[in-house]
Amino acid sequence: METSELLKKVRQIEIKTRGLSRDIFAGAYHSAFKGRGMTFSEVREYQYGDDIRSIDWNVTARFNHPYVKVFEEERELTVMLLIDVSGSCEFGSGKALKQDVITEISAVLAFSAIQNNDKIGVIFFSDKIEKFIPPKKGRKHILYIIREMLDFKPESRKTDIGVVLRYFTNVMKKRCTAFIISDWITTDYENDLMIAGKKHDMVCLHVYDVRDTDLPAIGWIKLKDAETGEYLLVNTNDRRMLKEYRNNWEEAREQQKHALMRSGIDNVYIEASEDYVKALIGFFKSRK
Repeated sequence: METSELLKKVRQIEIKTRGLSRDIFAGAYHSAFKGRGMTFSEVREYQYGDDIRSIDWNVTARFNHPYVKVFEEERELTVMLLIDVSGSCEFGSGKALKQDVITEISAVLAFSAIQNNDKIGVIFFSDKIEKFIPPKKGRKHILYIIREMLDFKPESRKTDIGVVLRYFTNVMKKRCTAFIISDWITTDYENDLMIAGKKHDMVCLHVYDVRDTDLPAIGWIKLKDAETGEYLLVNTNDRRMLKEYRNNWEEAREQQKHALMRSGIDNVYIEASEDYVKALIGFFKSRK
């Protein structure tokens, strides 16, 4: 992508997603993702209705009048985005590719994070770690992340969520909030998911296309596996084949649901041609 075109696209995404995060997501995001605890702020005179357990007895004795300790939420979080850049995310049968939706969702989460004074970092992954961007604050940092999402060229086209989970668990020593944003066309990740879920506050955002679940009955078509490059000739008028295609999707989704449930990880399904705003808002409200 040429520099001028890239900058124009970055600006378009910033305008759209920054507005969404400011006008829609800011309060919901803050409520959904809590800080690390409460920190001491000050002491003040006791007022009717204060919890007597908060009385500071040393100060009270010194001034011969009851004083209470005031605490504030330690708000600052570290937020990590684990972003799938594999070949299957380049697909889209509707108005948007899966990777376009993933980019917008990532930008909304990033702007929501900095508006709440949180740090934001990114790991791009395929079946390997493609790029690690350490957590920082600020608009300049987010614009860099958006540029990378738009223009990044992965070395591999395959997917392995287990790889990114192991890397993430090792590189992030302190507990943080993490979003895995992927179409989840992968297997063998359950154990790594459970380890990551115990250490961090994890959220799975599953972005999929309607053609990942069903094929239209339009006769013989040639399908290409975006991750292996292999072609397959398929008769979409074959009802048994269509049913098997659907069953494979449902079985993989059930496996994913059970793995996430066992790991205590929240899950949001987002169809690429639908409104992701509604799905995210519903999720944020459910975590209050």
